Parts: sequence; C-alpha cells; structure tokens
Amino acid sequence: SDGDTVLVAAGTYVENINFNGKNIVVQGEDRETTIIDGNQNGSVVTFNSGESSTAALTGFTIQNGFAQGSSWPNFNGGGILCYNNSSPSLVNVTITGNSATEGSGIYCYQSSPSLVNVTISGNSAETDGGGIWCYDFSSSLVNVTISGNTASDEGGGIYFYGSNPSLVNVTISGNTAAYNGGSIHCREASPSLVNCILWNDSP
Repeated sequence: SDGDTVLVAAGTYVENINFNGKNIVVQGEDRETTIIDGNQNGSVVTFNSGESSTAALTGFTIQNGFAQGSSWPNFNGGGILCYNNSSPSLVNVTITGNSATEGSGIYCYQSSPSLVNVTISGNSAETDGGGIWCYDFSSSLVNVTISGNTASDEGGGIYFYGSNPSLVNVTISGNTAAYNGGSIHCREASPSLVNCILWNDSP
C-alpha cells in the first residue's frame, strides 16, 4: 500500500518491475550488491501511473535493460522509464549497461524524477540521450555522475527538450554523441548548472 517500504536483500534479480501507481519505497540492501537485471527484455523499472516523489527506488544497480517495441514509449528508457506525470525519487542508484532508442539510462516524458547520488554509466542510445533523455522535465540532479554513455545522434550524456532542471554537483564526463552535445544537448531548454564538471565529452 502507499507509504509501505519493500526491503530487498542483496542479490541479482532478473526481472522488470513497474510501480503501478504505488507510492512506496523499494529499498535495496546496497547498490553494489543488490541488482535488478532486465535481461534485455524492456525497461528495467517503469513509473507510468502518476507516482509522486514519495515513490522511491534506492540502493540498487539497474542493468541490462533493452527497450524495444513498435509503439511509444516502449522503445525508450532502457534502465528507467518515466511518463504520465510520474516523478519518483531515485536515490543511491547505479544505472549501467542499458540500451534504448532514446534515453538509454533514463527516459522522462512530462515527468520530473529527482536524482540524488546516482551514477549513470555505460549506456547507449540508438538516437538521442545516451545517459538521460528528458522532455518537460523540471526536477533536480544532485551529486550525480554521468559517464561513458553514447548516443548515435545527439546528447551523449543528456538530451534536454523543453526542460529547465537544476544540476548541482554533477559530473558529466567521457560521453560521446555522433553529432551535437557530447555532454549535454539542449533544445528549447535552459538547465541551471552549479558546481558541475563537463570534461572529455566528444560531440
């Protein structure tokens, strides 16, 4: 029920989960040892039912998601998919080794999750947003590392479209885009960056 906490012991769980509108906390023992593996079978974690900031995912590694499908948004958000005004809290999470058409690490459409102490690395997008892809996104990223992600078009690290988020203590390094925005690509977007490092990204 809303307000409950699900405690997850260390281990690798091969599955894909959907919060289904429940404002609950799903808490892993430790993100180094508690892993949700999507087994190349769609987005690993989905928020698509208007979840609020009290819905939280914390203490996990999210890996091996592969978003595919014939209809939107099923081909986006390999690691985490957020849409339909879903804005959960992501805390102490590593998102790695995922792929999708857009937003291979995280895909947000009219949703504004908050990210605190999150690492997004080694994800690859077929088009835009190797690490993150966001439309109409106005939340915050605090103490976030985005590294080693690739996009075959734009926004190796992040692709912001119509978004005005706040980035504080964020490091974006070693990301690659085939065209524009090795680090960040902005389309009708005005993010705020405070104490951030953008380094060795290749457009």
